[in-house]
Amino acid sequence: MGFGVRWTLHGDGRTPAPGAVVRPEERLTWPRTAGLGAQHVVAMFGASFVAPVLMGLDPNLAIMMSGVATIIFLLATRGRVPSYLGCSLSFVGVAAAIRAGGGDSAVVTGAVFVVGVALFLAGLAVQRFGARIIHAAMPPVVTGAVVMLIGFNLAPVTASTYWPQDQWTALLTMLVTGLAVVCLRGFWSRIAIFLGLVFGYALSWILDLVFGKIHSTAGGPDKVDHWRLDLSGVAKADWIGLPSFHAPAFEWSAILIALPVVIALIAENAGHIKAVGEMTGDPLDDKLGTAIAADGAASMLSTAVGGPPNTTYSENIGVMAATRVYSTAAYWAAAGFALLFGLCPKFGAVVAAIPGGVLGGITVILYGMIGLLGAQIWISGGVDLRNPLNLVPAAAGIIIGIGGVTLNITDSFELGGIALGTIVVITGYHTLRYFAPAHMKGQGPLLDSGTSDYDDPEGGDGPGDKRD
Repeated sequence: MGFGVRWTLHGDGRTPAPGAVVRPEERLTWPRTAGLGAQHVVAMFGASFVAPVLMGLDPNLAIMMSGVATIIFLLATRGRVPSYLGCSLSFVGVAAAIRAGGGDSAVVTGAVFVVGVALFLAGLAVQRFGARIIHAAMPPVVTGAVVMLIGFNLAPVTASTYWPQDQWTALLTMLVTGLAVVCLRGFWSRIAIFLGLVFGYALSWILDLVFGKIHSTAGGPDKVDHWRLDLSGVAKADWIGLPSFHAPAFEWSAILIALPVVIALIAENAGHIKAVGEMTGDPLDDKLGTAIAADGAASMLSTAVGGPPNTTYSENIGVMAATRVYSTAAYWAAAGFALLFGLCPKFGAVVAAIPGGVLGGITVILYGMIGLLGAQIWISGGVDLRNPLNLVPAAAGIIIGIGGVTLNITDSFELGGIALGTIVVITGYHTLRYFAPAHMKGQGPLLDSGTSDYDDPEGGDGPGDKRD
């Protein structure tokens, strides 16, 4: 069996025929394929470059390893699943929590390395037993609650760290980004975060020219005079060079904070596989386990050298839908561009110089979107929050996760925030389900709508299919 690195030319190689799509095993001409690859890099730029900056990791290494991760994914799925892998925003919350507890970059990457291991093992389990094993353990009520508490746990980071650095730039960046998301169409709507970053960057530069330094916090507790946009690091950076590498370090407290992200990543992968399969007309149910395992392996490799973990990106699904080009050749081109960007320290310095006020405006939207994706999982899965079996564990876990409630196990070990909230949701749901009366267990499908056809070609897991 091949590795999906051979493509046939689609039609004349210029544009898809009316009503046709360029399938994963096809390609357009190489110049057009390269252009589409560059488009995919731009599409994931906004979120995937902001994420490592917010995690305190090297953006050059992040973009380089995203290219490596994409190559691993394409080879593992043998070219059947077009996808670009970038740093997931789901990890930003755990990185912030780990750093708040005194952890450094090595501890952050060590914790998310273990997440990669867990994701890899989950992928193998899905390959062996089918997707039902994942969704039986983590039904929509659990998955939605965990995703929600991960996203909303980030609210204090925006409110206390980024927004106060330049509140007016943050406000305007938020408004412009929101308008771009809602009002733009096609490819431009897919790069709305990137456009918001460019606007905020330019606005900060103009405000520095007109008003000079601003007196505000600069990432610390005290107010100081500082430039909104500090490009001194860009001038010092080389044009060509390797990013900075470091080895991971492992601490149990950090690992427990990070592990809940596995739930969000499995949900992201399942949705991606289902969406691409429907768009290409090629059912990819059999590739779900492989995709999850490939994500895990790519994340393990990236974090082993000090980079961020990686996962599939919804922004790139939007680009494929808009262009009707699903060729994996375009993703190989995107991976190549990412590797080149990773070898340019000056480029990384530009990314690292994103003003705090700009990050404040962007993260207000991004963090809120992560949290509300949890609500979308509930809606898609038909979760009935009038049912105490669903309501009680979700309510308790979300408040614990968002509020930062802690449980002191010993004098030197405690559980809190995301980790404790996730444990309460999962164990609480299954424990209550064991003791609950039969009428409370008659719920909707175990699978969310994005994966409801897995292991059941007849689609028998519909809302009317009641089961214990």
